Amino acid sequence: MLHNGASFCASLSRQKTVTAICQAITGWIEQGELSHNDRLPAERMLSEQFTTTRITLREALGQLEAQGLIYREERRGWFVSPPRIVYNPLTRSHFHAMVREQGRVPATEVLDAGEITTPAPICTHLALPTGSRVYCIRRVRRIDGRAVLYVEHYLNPGYFPAILQEDLTSSLTELYANHYGIHYGKVRFAMLPTTFPLAASQALKLADNSPALFITRINRDQHGRIIDCDLEYWRYDTLHINVEAQ
Repeated sequence: MLHNGASFCASLSRQKTVTAICQAITGWIEQGELSHNDRLPAERMLSEQFTTTRITLREALGQLEAQGLIYREERRGWFVSPPRIVYNPLTRSHFHAMVREQGRVPATEVLDAGEITTPAPICTHLALPTGSRVYCIRRVRRIDGRAVLYVEHYLNPGYFPAILQEDLTSSLTELYANHYGIHYGKVRFAMLPTTFPLAASQALKLADNSPALFITRINRDQHGRIIDCDLEYWRYDTLHINVEAQ
């Protein structure tokens, strides 16, 4: 009983310390002592400042990360998250337009693009036979220079001949409309909290097991045909989902 009582007291003390650290760092941000994208002091310095262990400190930092207040980058440390982008998945705007409309600066980097044999889940999404060939475009998207989104686009090549020769750093939405006369119609949208897969964390330079928001889109055109599928991995602290349905 004594041992259990001591463990309970130690756990209670640790939780109080975690709460105190969270409140202190939140206060620094709210009072302007730390601004958007500022780096937090090193973990060693924070541990000394709060007179605690690295394990307890990391528990507190993990809670702040889950709230979207801070984020971690591999080998660089912890940073204050910038303001979130308001995102309505029911609108047909595209990434560049959405970001610009909110006074921010968008950019897109193409990691690679080519024709591949479709993985079975993508065949299902695109309503194609198993083993079909599709175009795959992998991109990283940035807001104010910060990489926030890793996305894999899977396109039915029958609708987009020679699209891989186009400027794929631009909006696919505009490319579809301007070069192929294709406009988005209905969209099937699924959202799931998860962690970044290896390819995404490497592309965004994130630490392993960083939290992500995984969005799957299956897009139809104005004629009701399934034309493409997007697999999007967003930084957890990037989006404020705001939907108004009629």
